[in-house]
Amino acid sequence: RMMTEGTGLLGYALWPVFGLLVAGLVLAALRAMRGPTLPDRVVGLDTVTTLMVAFAAVFSIESGEAAFLDIAIVLALVAFLTTVAFARYVERRGREVPGRGDAREEK
Repeated sequence: RMMTEGTGLLGYALWPVFGLLVAGLVLAALRAMRGPTLPDRVVGLDTVTTLMVAFAAVFSIESGEAAFLDIAIVLALVAFLTTVAFARYVERRGREVPGRGDAREEK
C-alpha cells in the first residue's frame, strides 16, 4: 500500500511532480548530450543528477520507504563530487593555449 493513498492533497500533488521531474530529466539529458560546449554538458549532467535526487526523494514520500532517502543522499554526494571533478577538469583545460602548451609557463 502506498503511503499517499487516501491522504488527500499530497496524494494528488505527487503525480504532477513526477511528471515535471521526468520532463526536466529529458530536457537536461538533451542538454548534456547536445552541448554545444563542454561546460554546457557539465551543467546538463549536474541538472540530471539533481533531478534524480529529487525523484528519489519524491518517490520516498510516495512509497513510504525511507531507504530511498538514503539513496538520494548518496546520489547527491556523488553528484557533488562529480561536479567538482568536472569543474577542475574544465578549469585546467581552459588554461591551455592551443599550440603553446600550458598558459602557466608564460609567466
